[in-house]
Amino acid sequence: MRATMHDIAGIRVVCSFIADSYRVADMLTRQGDVSVIEVKDYIKSPKPNGYKSLHLIVDVPVFMSDNVEQVRVEIQIRTIAMDFWASLEHKIYYKYARDVPAELLAELGRAADVANELDVTMERLHDEVRALDTP
Repeated sequence: MRATMHDIAGIRVVCSFIADSYRVADMLTRQGDVSVIEVKDYIKSPKPNGYKSLHLIVDVPVFMSDNVEQVRVEIQIRTIAMDFWASLEHKIYYKYARDVPAELLAELGRAADVANELDVTMERLHDEVRALDTP
């Protein structure tokens, strides 16, 4: 099971800004006890449905009473807007008993675009405010 499953354990980190997603990933992957297996950057290359998130597949040590086991973990790192969109999309798409109507899928795609626009705008505003503090 360990050889084929990449998400025996999972962690989701929700950040305020897109740049924070990459900073968190960098901090995690620089740790000496974390081995990066794979990186899936759905922020730079979103899925066709509009899904955006940064996924890291890593091996981490889990300390047992008599030994240390390496466990494969998936870490999802995304913004608040991405998380909100993904949570709703998951409820609609994966828990809907029938095929999701095309107009609903199109609306989800537009909502993904709006969430991305919000992320970009909020990060730009944040950067502008920080620049005001710099003499």
